[in-house]
This record gives sequence, C-alpha cells and structure tokens, in this order.
Amino acid sequence: MGTSLSFFFMLITLFFFLLVGNVQCNPNYQEALAKSLLFFQGQRSGRLPPNQLLKWRSNSGLFDGRLANVDLTGGYYDAGDNVKFNFPMAFTTTMLSWSTIEYGKKLGPQIKEARAAIRWATDYFIKCATSTPGRLYVGVGDPNVDHKCWERPEDMDTVRTVYWVSPNNPGSDVAAETAAALAAASIVFKKADPTYSKLLLRTAQQVYHFALQYQGSYSDSLGSAACPFYCSYSGFKDELLWGAAWLFRATNAVYYYNLVKSLGADDQPDIFSWDNKYAGAHVLLSRRALLNGDKNFDQYKQEAENFMCKILPNSPSSSTQYTQGGLMFKLPDSNLQYVTSITFLLTTYSKYMSATKHTFNCGNVLVTPNTLRSIAKRQVDYILGENPLRMSYMVGYGPYFPKRIHHRGSSLPSIAAHPQTIGCDGGFQPFFHSMNPNPNILVGAIVGGPNQNDGFPDDRGDYSHSEPATYINGAIVGPLAYFTGIR
Repeated sequence: MGTSLSFFFMLITLFFFLLVGNVQCNPNYQEALAKSLLFFQGQRSGRLPPNQLLKWRSNSGLFDGRLANVDLTGGYYDAGDNVKFNFPMAFTTTMLSWSTIEYGKKLGPQIKEARAAIRWATDYFIKCATSTPGRLYVGVGDPNVDHKCWERPEDMDTVRTVYWVSPNNPGSDVAAETAAALAAASIVFKKADPTYSKLLLRTAQQVYHFALQYQGSYSDSLGSAACPFYCSYSGFKDELLWGAAWLFRATNAVYYYNLVKSLGADDQPDIFSWDNKYAGAHVLLSRRALLNGDKNFDQYKQEAENFMCKILPNSPSSSTQYTQGGLMFKLPDSNLQYVTSITFLLTTYSKYMSATKHTFNCGNVLVTPNTLRSIAKRQVDYILGENPLRMSYMVGYGPYFPKRIHHRGSSLPSIAAHPQTIGCDGGFQPFFHSMNPNPNILVGAIVGGPNQNDGFPDDRGDYSHSEPATYINGAIVGPLAYFTGIR
C-alpha cells in the first residue's frame, strides 16, 4: 500500500513538473544559510536553552552518561534517530568550524548561530574527552535497540548505553576526528572566546595523542554499536592525517607538520565524507601551497587537483556520475551527504585559486576558479529547487519540499500537542505509517535526496532518500555562505 501511494505521489510530482516547466528558481542563499543552521536546533540533545527557536523540541537525554557515572548530556542526534554517534558528530563539527573559518565574513549575522551550533557539540566533546582518564567516550544510546523504536527523543525509554575507546580498545579514527573537530573549533573561538579556544586546543592535542599512541579502529573495538551504522570503512589513517592537518592549522607547530609528512603517501579517492577524510585533508593542506607559496605543500595541491579532476564532468579522469538534472551522484544511500561535502571542497579550492589567479589542467581541459565554482553552484541550486521536480531538498525552504521525512521528532506530535508518552512501539501506528505530512517542520534539514533518475517519492519509510543528517547540513553551510549575495 505504502509503495503504491509513494508511486502515486511521484506521478503527481512529475505532472507538476510538466506543468511548471524548467523555470529558474533564483535561490535565496541567505535564507537557505539561516535555515541550514537552524536545523541543528532540532537535533539537540540535552537541556534546551531559553532561546531555542524550534519550539516543538524539548529536553531529552538528561541522564546520558549515568550508566558510566559521568555526565554526557548535550551533543546532537545524528539523523532521524535518537542516538549520539560521536564519529559523524565530530565530522559535522569539523565541517561547521571549517565553514566558519573559511567563510566567516560571508556568514554575517549568522556567525553567532554557527558558533552556537559548534559549541553545542564541542561542550559535549570536552565532557567525552575529560570525564574519565584513559577513556574517550564515543557515543550514547544502543543503535540496535533505538532503531526498533519510533518515539520522540523526549520520551526515550530505551537503554542509554555508553560507549568508549581506551588503550585496550582503541579508536584512532573517532579520536583523531574528535581532535580535528576540537582543533578547528579552537580557531573559530580564538578571538570570540580565547579561554574556551585554549581549552579546545589543549583537549584536541590530548585526544590526538591518544589516537596516535593507541592505534586501531573503533569499528573493531565497538563492533555492532558502530557497524553497520558508522563503520570506519576507510580505516583510521585518513583521520590521523586530517587531525594532524587541523592541529597544524591551529598551532603552526613543526611537530604537527612533521606528523603530517610522516603519515606518508595516502589514498586519492573520489569521495569525501564522514568516513573518508583524505580529500578534505589535501584541500586543507593545499592552502599553504596556494596562498603562501610554500613548496613543502605542493604534494597536497597536486592531490587536491587530482581529486577535482575526478569530480569534474568533462575531465578525462572523471569518475563521477551526474544525473540528467545535473546532480552529482556518488552512492544510492543518502547521496546528498557526498554532494554537500564535495561541493564544500569545490568552493574552497576555487576560493584559494582565485586568490592567486591559479589554474590547472585535467588532461587537456583547463580548470579555472570559475570551473569549480560553476559545478558547485549547480549542486547548491539543485538542492534548493532547480531540478526536474522543482523540489527543494531543504525542508522549510521554497514552496515545495519533503513533507514526510524519516525523522522521529518531526513525524510525531510535539509534547505540547500530545503530552502523553509515546512508547517504543507507539509511534509506528498511526504516525510512522501515516501518509499525512509530518506535524513538525524540521526547518533547514537537507534529506538524503533524489535517486539517480532525479526521482523522489517523499516516503517516510524510505530512509535512504528521506532522512536528514547533521553531516549533510554541516558541509553545506560553507557553500551557502560563499554564494550569499548572489541572487
């Protein structure tokens, strides 16, 4: 029944497209930027502040950490569930921080919101890193139990299992990513809050030392608590490089430069995500070569450009598919996470190139800053509604956006509307299986996105396409800021 209804909605959508034609959307990047940051308020765990704007959310997870006799309240739920997975949360925080560092001036009044979004995560990470000597806490909530329930975070009655890594059960990937997040955030707060910035940097250094000294993958240590949800498929060497690169950026210390160099030759993938950080590290390190003319970083400039050549559609070495509507298509599950992360690298490298009037070649194809900028703009505009369905994939932006997102808090009535508890199984019928729009609009959330044929069923049960995630939004803040002012 659900499938046939989804198909019916798809037909209506296609009919709507035929009626309106391929009209230009003229995206409002400033509005989209503000909403992309507002989304994070809907993902908050812990005690909500008085200035909370998404009023349908309330306090939740107030006893997180109690099973280990520590306070692990705060942080974010990763997507449409009620679990705190630190590995993707840390990547999200690194990307939010990089957005703020790189595009701070363009953020305008939104810089306060960006700092608040970052701090909600870093306050939590500091607790995770400093509560128990010899331990780094890396998550709260048993994902296998949580995913069997459909309940509001405010009603959680599932066991809030606490997970950690230690010298005997290492997790270099999650530790180095946490270090990267703290180091990047320390730059964000350097002038705004120098004392907090120093605490962030000091904690980043300690956590990175742990990642380096006790090497191993957290997937091996945590088993079914990490996999298949956020398995570290790419290993931990990419996080060690990424973490060292951020600590070098934050400190300019020779120690971290030597570490970056000592990590040696690395993979050159055609993807960038919460799992695989190589491309991000290469672009981050290439900045020294492009902006400072430092020949010691030419290797990373070359690797960054090799990556761009794998992304550009007309490049002879391209390994990236594009849909007929022009969307980069990497993987069928939550494809927009790769689109937003890669788009961030496109705008950032374009920015570095523009500063020095730099160009490069992919085979016989000349690549200018505008080449990268155009591809990036096409991706952002597609997400904001310039696509065959005229669908904005950002909830609450534009006239037509996903109404049935795979998100517990959004799909269930708020505490104010329904004060009675909704238990583990209570949310499936009538709420999850309903074809009605979600009662609460998770403004700014970007969902997994369309399929390779530019189709989108808007089906709550289709988590591959309908589920939002912090790391999808964390990466688009920078590009939205970059294009702000362009209408």
